[in-house]
Amino acid sequence: MKSKYVILASALLISVIAFAQKDQIKAAEKALKGGNPQEAVSILNGAQSLIPNAVDAEKAHFYFVNGNAHLDLANKKVEEGKNLTLAAKSFQDLLAVEKASGKSKYSAQATTSILDIKFKLLNSAIADTKSDKDLEGAQKLYDAYLLDKKDTINLYYAASTYVNGKDYATALKLYSELKTLNYSGKGTSYLAVNKLTSQEDAFNTVKERDLAVKLGTHEKPKTEAIPSKRGEIYKNIALILVQDGKVEEAKKAVADARKANPEDNSLLLTEANLYLETKDYETYKKLVAEALEKNPNDADLVFNLGVLSANAKNRADAEKYYKRVIEINPKYTNAYINLAALKLEDEKVIIDEMNKLGTSAKDMKRYEVLKTQREDLFKATIPFLQKAYELDPTNIDVAKTLLNVYSALEMMPESKELKAKIKVLEQK
Repeated sequence: MKSKYVILASALLISVIAFAQKDQIKAAEKALKGGNPQEAVSILNGAQSLIPNAVDAEKAHFYFVNGNAHLDLANKKVEEGKNLTLAAKSFQDLLAVEKASGKSKYSAQATTSILDIKFKLLNSAIADTKSDKDLEGAQKLYDAYLLDKKDTINLYYAASTYVNGKDYATALKLYSELKTLNYSGKGTSYLAVNKLTSQEDAFNTVKERDLAVKLGTHEKPKTEAIPSKRGEIYKNIALILVQDGKVEEAKKAVADARKANPEDNSLLLTEANLYLETKDYETYKKLVAEALEKNPNDADLVFNLGVLSANAKNRADAEKYYKRVIEINPKYTNAYINLAALKLEDEKVIIDEMNKLGTSAKDMKRYEVLKTQREDLFKATIPFLQKAYELDPTNIDVAKTLLNVYSALEMMPESKELKAKIKVLEQK
């Protein structure tokens, strides 16, 4: 008889707990409907410990209300990133419970909410990065990736944003995951201009893009190739490893990448850059020669060699490569811009010396020499800046740089004309 009472008491206890749990979920649901999601979360936190022993229907109900409460808080901008993540976790737990039980009372709504959360995370991440909150944005991008791992581009953006936020350890972890996935990001972008916003929108397929154009909401369709991002990924892995003093690991990482992707020229440049960073100039030159031998008329390749050389303060080689780019493709705007930038690097040195001079006859004579050097430098940049502006008349940075040069050389008619054009650009 005694054992039966024990059993009865246990059953009663479970029953009481179950009722209490139901009451708490209902109370939370009522608070949420009454516009108080914070109270709902507090109530549900009190019931959290009871959930593992609950029946599947009660678990699903709990996760549904909890997810909606956190989502409501996020929508009200209360710890937005944290609450979006917690909401997503609840909805994912809900889906797992209903999948295991074979019932799907809340699954459809949860799936829709997860998709909504994903886009909210992405939009919030964009806002964070625009406000220089790179680490917050990176975490949201990664959370968005965890919600939909098929959308691997968000993992790539998360890694890049962690680099911008200088959290290199986390960036390395994410880049390593991209490497394991053999992610390239190579593909095709289908674009068209939105008539309402005048902004270029991207479409998943050419069919979707062409339908939008046909419906009249978009115009000026175009298709662009998206280059492989493997080179950048492996480059950043290597550079982080180098920064951590793991040079040999970095070299191995890039070498392995090249073996796995022998046709990816960006990896060849990455390896060249690595040896440049570690001041192994002989190996660097060998790899550069290999790259040029494979693709002597590849303007993008030669341009990148120019950038590598410029970063290494090897200005003579940089200028040589940029000029070669122009020979290959006279409409390569960035080659003209970078040539001008190379020339303008000397201005700071000249200005610094000018500012240190006194008023003695000797100093005044030197001042005139430096003034002439500065003017000659500006004159040398004009053809490159003018050509860049001709090729890209909407590039306001190029236009302003050219205006500064005109002003410094007291070229008043040219300055006045360009100033008027810049004013129009700024109003767009």
